[in-house]
Amino acid sequence: MSQHPRYAIYFAPPADSALYRFGAELIGYDAYSGQSLPFPKGIESDVNGWKHFTADPRKYGFHATLKAPISLVPGKTEGELVAALSDFARMPRAIPVIVPTIRNIGSFIAIVPESPSPALQKLADDCVTVFDDFRAPLLAADRERRNVSALTDRQVAHLDRWGYPYVFEEFRFHMTLAGSLPAEGRAAVTEILRTRFATLKLNSISIDRLALFRQNDASSAFTIISHEPLRAAI
Repeated sequence: MSQHPRYAIYFAPPADSALYRFGAELIGYDAYSGQSLPFPKGIESDVNGWKHFTADPRKYGFHATLKAPISLVPGKTEGELVAALSDFARMPRAIPVIVPTIRNIGSFIAIVPESPSPALQKLADDCVTVFDDFRAPLLAADRERRNVSALTDRQVAHLDRWGYPYVFEEFRFHMTLAGSLPAEGRAAVTEILRTRFATLKLNSISIDRLALFRQNDASSAFTIISHEPLRAAI
């Protein structure tokens, strides 16, 4: 099993933003406070089994993965990781801006970019490489849980090198709203979420900050322990 605590570098919108409230309330968990949230009015009657379908995203909090969960390699500390994140955020860069839409990714539903963003790809690539010195090697049991037989050769190579299969050309920015849903009801749930999301009238999302999440043990949810705004290049 994974060593704990574990850490992840995610994009998470500001705690008081409409986007964050939308996502956190849908999954029923606030990673800033570490507290459960009531679901939005009507969602449990609109979608039978909503609590079950959001169980997995609820554990991780509303986010988009940039550096997937890691255990710290011996000799590295949480404080050093916090400082490294702060240093990284202060490096001037193009701030990615996406046009958001809601789509299926496999069997789950997420907010994704309407079209690719080179600046976002660069940010994700940098997060994978820059923070890899903090990552403890992947344990054999954790590797097996990835269901390696279902991955492509390229994804397996990424898993073995970087501890996560969906990096670089396999990266897909997504903010999960619902976990694995049965095929027969997926389209209807997607439309329900699109209708709810449309009320926010968000024409764009700036990926302008990073958050460091920590999971204390295997049974606990991730919480935000540090968040840093990104510095825009002049």
